[in-house]
Amino acid sequence: MRALENIKLVVSDFDGIFTDGKLTVYSDGNTSKIIDYKDIMAIAVIIKKDINFAILSGDTCAAIDIIKKHFPSIDIFQNQRKKINILLSLAEQYNVKPHEIVYIGDDINDIECLKYVGNPITVPNAHSSVKEIENIIITTQYGGNGAIREIADSLL
Repeated sequence: MRALENIKLVVSDFDGIFTDGKLTVYSDGNTSKIIDYKDIMAIAVIIKKDINFAILSGDTCAAIDIIKKHFPSIDIFQNQRKKINILLSLAEQYNVKPHEIVYIGDDINDIECLKYVGNPITVPNAHSSVKEIENIIITTQYGGNGAIREIADSLL
């Protein structure tokens, strides 16, 4: 992945990025998702670089709540179907331009955000329409397997 310079805000989808996009459903109706600790460490790396970080998910997930407890300074938005409105609000809140924003997403509900930012990033297991976005960067690591860490390490 190429180096990313002058980034002031990183916004990431959750399912398919922090996870492999799979949901385990148990016989009692409970569910679980697996996240890679490398991606949790990546949040710490990003924050230490004085870059604002947000998770913007179309769903709700207990794992996101746990991440928020570990990193109270990050922005969390769950159950958001119109993600572009939140992204625009974050850009205004942090006074950043599109070229200073990284957005990481993997499915059709991320396309508006990916097209808005100057640094759109996806994972190899993303929906094909996402991988066709102009100037999209595709990580070598798959969602749920260190993709966020790869991105964090590319931030200068």
